Amino acid sequence: MTGTIMGAADISRALTRIAHEIVERNDGALDVVLLGIPSRGLPLAHRLAQRIAEIEPGFDADVATGALDITMYRDDLFKNPTRAIGTTTVPDAGIDDAVVVLVDDVFHTGRTIRAALDAIRDLGRPRAVQLATLVDRGHRELPIRADFVGKNIPTARSERVDVHVEELDGEDAVILRKGE
Repeated sequence: MTGTIMGAADISRALTRIAHEIVERNDGALDVVLLGIPSRGLPLAHRLAQRIAEIEPGFDADVATGALDITMYRDDLFKNPTRAIGTTTVPDAGIDDAVVVLVDDVFHTGRTIRAALDAIRDLGRPRAVQLATLVDRGHRELPIRADFVGKNIPTARSERVDVHVEELDGEDAVILRKGE
């Protein structure tokens, strides 16, 4: 199957469900920090933070959301063209003793998350690290699993999952494409 797997309404529902799951799993969200992995994980992190703020009194979405650039922690830098280094931003209070929720758009091999874990190690020592992803497409190469998943989409290795977000692409959609 190829084509649109999730539309705007599906993505919205998935993010609302994930926000509730984060609050429930952590007995609230007052010590939760969401770190979005650019590029599309970052707007998803901001949306999750807004939803958490709607259901959790005292949660400040702006203060509790940051960006985690993992470029220099990737193990495939030699395979890809030169990349610009992005910006990492964390709350002023840091991440020590916080519950850090990494937010990414597509969870595939686990290598991006491994790089993110290495990057977090250089920022502080959170009490726990959890992973929220809009799409889990399988094909793990490392023993890492997501804590919060919007949708599991079984794929062939040759297929591609593209996530479009309104903030960057002008639309919300998850599209499955045949491999080239």
